Amino acid sequence: MTALSRDARLATWIAEEQAVRSRLAAPGTLSLAEVAAMTPMDFFDGSGRGDLPSPPINAVLDFTPVQWASGLFVFQGTPDQRHYNPLGSVHGGYIATLLDSCMGCAVHTLLKPGQGYTTADLRVSYVRALRSEAGPVRAEGRIIHVGRSTALAEGRLYDVDERLYAVASTTCLILDMGAPRQNTDAGVR
Repeated sequence: MTALSRDARLATWIAEEQAVRSRLAAPGTLSLAEVAAMTPMDFFDGSGRGDLPSPPINAVLDFTPVQWASGLFVFQGTPDQRHYNPLGSVHGGYIATLLDSCMGCAVHTLLKPGQGYTTADLRVSYVRALRSEAGPVRAEGRIIHVGRSTALAEGRLYDVDERLYAVASTTCLILDMGAPRQNTDAGVR
């Protein structure tokens, strides 16, 4: 099998992103009950087809889901000067958000209907500065472990040349979205 040239890989990445973007619905949210009633893959496939609203954070930071499967999620974004810090490189928060998103969504792909998750811990190690000249980058999240109450995932952010910019890991709490919420601050004044 012949490896694609850099230009061919870049063209493939751009075409994949444009194909997904052309199908995405306007940004919006669903109710917790609506999300809880769906399987994770129905949720992601519905979003990818444009049948469900796209997450608002994707529009704010201009990144797009480009691949998803059981235990895997990949977002693509092209950072520009809107994402820069005062020192002339992409703000670490942009990178952390892409990594948190891909790892959280990878966890979500393996949950049951009625389950949700939230990030309990996020660890990011930055390898090198990211600048707009890098072009599109991908944040790839993969599952390490899914248990009854927690899940672990790892992520990496890289460009079309496979140059690594950051790695991350997360612990997510698995939540029962159908359980009634208890008032934990009752009686506290």
